[in-house]
Amino acid sequence: MVKVMKLFAFLVAGAFFAAQPAVAASKPELVPLEQQLAALASAQPTELGFAAYDLGSNSSICVNCEAAFPMASTVKIAVAAAYLSQVDFGRRSLDDRIGSQTAGDLIQAMLIHSDNIATDRLIRNLGGPDEIHGWLKFHGLNKGIRVDRTIAELLSARRDLWDVRDSSTPMAMIELLKKLETGNVLKPTSHAYLLNLMGRCMTGKNRIRGLLPTSVRVENKTGTLNGLTSDVGYIRMPDGRKIAVAFFARGGTARPRAIAEAARAIYYGFAAIPTYPRYAAASAGQETAN
Repeated sequence: MVKVMKLFAFLVAGAFFAAQPAVAASKPELVPLEQQLAALASAQPTELGFAAYDLGSNSSICVNCEAAFPMASTVKIAVAAAYLSQVDFGRRSLDDRIGSQTAGDLIQAMLIHSDNIATDRLIRNLGGPDEIHGWLKFHGLNKGIRVDRTIAELLSARRDLWDVRDSSTPMAMIELLKKLETGNVLKPTSHAYLLNLMGRCMTGKNRIRGLLPTSVRVENKTGTLNGLTSDVGYIRMPDGRKIAVAFFARGGTARPRAIAEAARAIYYGFAAIPTYPRYAAASAGQETAN
């Protein structure tokens, strides 16, 4: 009987730990934040995946960040970057007409209003989904992220939130965001253009932006399917740091609220980390120069 009870206890404990999201913090001071996010994820009737990366200090957090989620409209960041890369090389222009609109008009509609028709026109102009995927691979983004279909093809297919096609892990999305910031993928003019449009995103204001102070600058792109909610981009910190973030929520309910709570926790969690001496020294240097 004792052996049976011990076996039962072992199985229950194993099931409990198996149900907990995988977590990893790059620095000890981020462990409390990551534990907070893991508790948030465990308490939700939905599968959540989060990742955040401080582009200044290289510190990061990860909660279930190697699970693949449908990208939905977050893929539009890659589409825009692929087109802007062509602009940088002189092969295309924002003034090029694609149908009745300019490429610039289509990119704005895609990033600000998440226009699916504009997105597919850009994808076709670039040569199709394989070209977008090829652009990702060319820049070393060949693990955990893939582009297989146009938006129209994705929406017309039978819904499967575990389909690996057109998916990304939260960590792979972070790698894309890091590459756009630090990998010399875009020239400064195109990079600024992309971030300006992401900063004007009009969709999903109840996600990353939902519980943050209105003064916080956010540059993001949302994604939505039946049963899937996501939001990825950058959060600007008061001291000038920029945090790349990726949030995915699959199944269950209250997905936007879960993302908003996670974004708030990340904002205040990273804000609480001492930035001395890097940022303090920079400020001191500026005061001396003046």
